Amino acid sequence: MSKQKHTDACPELGRRDEYSISEAYRYLANAKETIAKSEIQYGIYTDSKYVREAAGIAYLAAFKAMDVYFISRGFNKAKLPKSIDEYQEFTRKYIPLNGKLNASLKIVYENLHIFAYYRGGTATQMVKEGFENARKVIEMINKLMSKKSEQQNIICEPKARYKKRKKI
Repeated sequence: MSKQKHTDACPELGRRDEYSISEAYRYLANAKETIAKSEIQYGIYTDSKYVREAAGIAYLAAFKAMDVYFISRGFNKAKLPKSIDEYQEFTRKYIPLNGKLNASLKIVYENLHIFAYYRGGTATQMVKEGFENARKVIEMINKLMSKKSEQQNIICEPKARYKKRKKI
């Protein structure tokens, strides 16, 4: 991921828009910076503190992207899902063709949230797979949102008015 600044600032308040896809990408970049602080020996991260911190941030990045999508669909911030089960239910109901998305969410939840964050897992393959799926979730949501905005911005031709021809 590039080191570019994400600019979704709210100009009148001088701060970032908490519910933007750019914020999810920023979280993921921060998680990658954090995990890089831990050395790898024999396929295991040596410092579980950095692994836990990075796993938590990457997990939040994926679910931040989900929140951004639901808010863009008109959901109230207070009504956003609060548990993994609610996220899966919302995904089934409101996101089209959601098989890959649900699979990636499950991997993010299990590898990053449960194994790395809560249980302190430090296996590099597990963490990297979780990070890769967090990136996939964000990209899928970004793609869905760009499709939605393209559909909203389509300019339709005005209805043509045809004259009826008289039968000869």
